[in-house]
Amino acid sequence: MQSLSGPANMDLVSETEKPSLPKGRNMSDKRSVTVIGLGPMGRATVKVLLDAGYDVTVWNRTRPKLDAIAELGAEPADTAAEAVAANDTVLLSLIDYGAMYGVLEQADLTGKTVVNLSSDSPEKARKGAEWVAERGGAFLTGAYMTQSDDLKHATSRLYVSGPENLYEAHRALLEVLVPGLEYLGADYGMAQLYYQAGLAQFHAFLNALEQAVAIIDGAGADVDKYIELASQTADGYRDFTLYFGAAAKQGGWGDVANFKMMHAGAQHVIDAAEEVGVDATLTRTIQGFYQRALEASEKTGSPVPVYRILRGSAA
Repeated sequence: MQSLSGPANMDLVSETEKPSLPKGRNMSDKRSVTVIGLGPMGRATVKVLLDAGYDVTVWNRTRPKLDAIAELGAEPADTAAEAVAANDTVLLSLIDYGAMYGVLEQADLTGKTVVNLSSDSPEKARKGAEWVAERGGAFLTGAYMTQSDDLKHATSRLYVSGPENLYEAHRALLEVLVPGLEYLGADYGMAQLYYQAGLAQFHAFLNALEQAVAIIDGAGADVDKYIELASQTADGYRDFTLYFGAAAKQGGWGDVANFKMMHAGAQHVIDAAEEVGVDATLTRTIQGFYQRALEASEKTGSPVPVYRILRGSAA
C-alpha cells in the first residue's frame, strides 16, 4: 500500500529549517491573539478565545461583522495589516487559501506566526506555508473537524501540522479552542489531508441521510420516528469504521458474492426512492461502483473491491 504521507521532499522539516522563536518566550504564554475572518468559524473562534480571557484583535472585510464581534469585547482593527501588527500570532479563518494572499500581502509578517484555519487542499496548504515563510513569518496549518461551529462540542477536533517546535510553542493557545487537539506531523499538508478525507465521508453521510428522510417523507411515513431509529444505530458506525477501514488497508472488502449483494441492495433502494418520487442519483452512483467491481473481477478472474476502484488500482 502506498503511504499517504505525501512526497518525501515535502513531509519533513529539518532541524535547520525549523522556525525560530523569540528568545526567552513561549508564544503560548502571551494571552493575546489576532483573528482575521469572521465567518461562522471565525466568530466561533473569537468567542471561545474571549471566554478564555484572551485579548483578541479582529479584522474582517465587511464592517457589520466586525462591529458585532467588537460588542462582545474583541478589538477591531481598521486594516488587516493593523490586525497582524497587533499580535505575534495570527489565526486566519477565510474561505480558502487563495484569500490569504490578498488579505496578508500588505502586512509585515516578520516574526509572526500564521495559523491558517481555512479549508483547502494539502498542496495549497504547503504553498501557503512557503509564501508566509518567504515574508519572514512562521506557519501552521489548522483544520477544524467540528459539529458545525460548536467548537466546544465533546467530539470537536482541531487537526494541526507544521514544525513540531512551532506547534509546541502554540499548543496552549490551540488547546483552548477545542476539546481534542491532533498534531499530524511536520508536513504542512497533513492537517488538510485528514480534514478533506473526513469531509469526503461526511458529505456522503449527509446526502445519504437527506435521501433517507426524503424516502420516508415521500411515502407519508413518520419522519420523526425514522430519525429516532436512525440515531439509535449511530454508535454502530464506529464498528463499521473499524471493520471496513481495516479491510481497506488490506486492499478492500468483499468478494464477487458481496458485490452482487450490494449491487442488488442498491437497486432496491433506487426502487423504493423512485416509487415515492425521490431522486436516487446518489444510490445509482454507489451502485455504479459495485457494477465496476463486478466487471473488473470478471476481467481479472479474482475479486476487485470497490476500494481498489476508488484507489485507481483495479487493473
